Amino acid sequence: MCGEKWIWFRWGMNWRSCRRKSWRLSANKRPCGFSCHSSWLLSLLPGRQRGAWVWGRRGPVNWCGLLSLIQLARKREVSRLPGPTTLRERTSMSRNLQTSRNIQDSGIRRQTLVSLCMLAGFVIIFGRLFYLQVLQADKMREQAARQHYKILTMDSPRGPIVDRHGKPLALTVERPSVYASPSVISNPRHVAQQLADVLQLSSASLMRRLQTTRSFVWIKRHITPEQAAQIRALALEGVGLLMEPHRQYPQGLLLSHVLGFAGVDSQGLEGLEKQYDAYLRGQAKTAILLKDAHGHAIRPMVVKQRVGPAGYTLQLTIDEMVQYIIEEALEHAMDRTRAKGGVIIVMDPKSGEILGWALRPAFDPNRPLAADPTWRRNRGVTDPYEPGSTLKVLVAAAAIEEGKVEPGTLMYAGDGQMPVSGTIIHDTHKAGWVTFAQAVERSSNIAAVKTALLLKEEGLYHYLKAFGLGERTEIDVPGESAGLLKPPRQWGSRTLASVAIGQEIGVTPIQLITAVAAVANQGWLMRPYVVRAILDAQGTMVWEQSPQVRQRPISGKTARILTTLLVNAVEKGTGKLAAIPGYQVAGKTGTAQKFDLTTGRYSTTRHISSFVGFVPASDPRIIALVIVDEPQGPAWGGRIAAPIFREVAERILQYLKVPPHVHDAPLTVAMAHHEDPVQSSLSKEQ
Repeated sequence: MCGEKWIWFRWGMNWRSCRRKSWRLSANKRPCGFSCHSSWLLSLLPGRQRGAWVWGRRGPVNWCGLLSLIQLARKREVSRLPGPTTLRERTSMSRNLQTSRNIQDSGIRRQTLVSLCMLAGFVIIFGRLFYLQVLQADKMREQAARQHYKILTMDSPRGPIVDRHGKPLALTVERPSVYASPSVISNPRHVAQQLADVLQLSSASLMRRLQTTRSFVWIKRHITPEQAAQIRALALEGVGLLMEPHRQYPQGLLLSHVLGFAGVDSQGLEGLEKQYDAYLRGQAKTAILLKDAHGHAIRPMVVKQRVGPAGYTLQLTIDEMVQYIIEEALEHAMDRTRAKGGVIIVMDPKSGEILGWALRPAFDPNRPLAADPTWRRNRGVTDPYEPGSTLKVLVAAAAIEEGKVEPGTLMYAGDGQMPVSGTIIHDTHKAGWVTFAQAVERSSNIAAVKTALLLKEEGLYHYLKAFGLGERTEIDVPGESAGLLKPPRQWGSRTLASVAIGQEIGVTPIQLITAVAAVANQGWLMRPYVVRAILDAQGTMVWEQSPQVRQRPISGKTARILTTLLVNAVEKGTGKLAAIPGYQVAGKTGTAQKFDLTTGRYSTTRHISSFVGFVPASDPRIIALVIVDEPQGPAWGGRIAAPIFREVAERILQYLKVPPHVHDAPLTVAMAHHEDPVQSSLSKEQ
């Protein structure tokens, strides 16, 4: 007989006890199962778990129910405990079973949580693998390749710069550059000594570059082909050559201040190279260096790749022949006058196109660092100067436009001296009574001051601003200065007289030639420009610049009257040395004293000689400005600058095949019909 047991079942949330029953053993000591008296246990099972009754050795037995009962006991983890004898034992046992069940439920929850976390982890891992292996496959391959290659970005060739006829002024060629891989050089001292002998560099400086752990360093860029051949012959360990674009200026000094130059990395640093750098630069190419397992470069392999087109071509308004003419003339003038510097600008007055632009001192853009930095400055736009008598052209234009004077208006120049606010205005010659036309011919300072007095401060300032002084011309060259033109409220008692003769005012050469060009262009003030068009690699025009009118400060009638006066100034006045046989030249001389900052006064030995003129006067093809800074000896503009203008203009007219013009009849005015308006007003005041 089996021992007595208590069997507990949990139905829902209640615990029920089963009646104590006996297990009996058969005669052969084999268990016989439940007796017929245990059928009450089967009644506890749900109806669907009750099976059919069968007869056993000891009576009817429900085998299906029995099996279900056993399975239920296993699933519910039925505990076989000694039967409680007292109420306290029963209560204690119930609590223990409750605690055990709570612990079991907590374990199940933990197992569930761990399973969910593991499932989420597997999802994340497989998702990451799918992202890397499928979606990011190309990127991963690139990263793997970068572990074996070092990519060096290099610039593609810059676009060329050409003149108006397509002749090259700046172009790009391939030049070898030397590099080294210090990490693979076993004997840097030997390598440094060998390279120093070929490249003419200090072995100490090369040693500093080679004694590093870097895989790539530049030794020297843009070497000569002869040096490259010597380095190849040496076959030095860890040293190689790469071909790089190198900027060249085949004309040397020609137009150097306007072109500027590009640096070793093909970046524009000055001039048009800087102004139009975004158009001239090509797409980058790459040099790929094969690396070993330690990241050391083994050998170079250049891959020429270009995503977009090469750099654009810059076509200028400059004419190479005109540029050559003025460069040569200016160079001879510097030698002849031993001057400190000089400027010649040639422009088409009808369009504003710059045909030529030369400056001295000059520099070679192929070796820009060899020159003084001040020589590289384009003083045609950066440095204002006091123009002297060339400004009288604008004063005369304002007075004629306002109707204050006419060519035959009489003016009294006296004995060559005129007191103004504690200072004396001088004329070179004692002129006495002169017409306004004669005053322009002789470049009379006194007549110019009297003309300015008729305009007054506000009137003169208004016209000077209308001619573009005191503001930038907006030329497409970097570094332009606005000059110096103070508003009338800042003028002193002598400023009006000083401005009338070209003092106490600062203009740049490009400002002055643009202003006088308005007289040659029937009063229309044009915007000057140097770049004519931008072309792509196939020669297709991408962008074109057209003439642009800024404003019209004077009428066509005033411009024609003033042109006649300027023709007389060349034929009979101070500009005789600028006359060209067969052509009618209109122009004005200028001789300006330079202000001495040390003494605070105008120097008597340092001058700026200048001449501005256009030809042919009746239908101008060119206008030119010649400036000579501090010539040695007599510095009159008519003697220094006027002959340079004649040489330049005559050769340009021949080159442009401009036929000679028949001279117009000289202007003659009856003096008796006019009187000095300033002298008359002074007499009335007296």
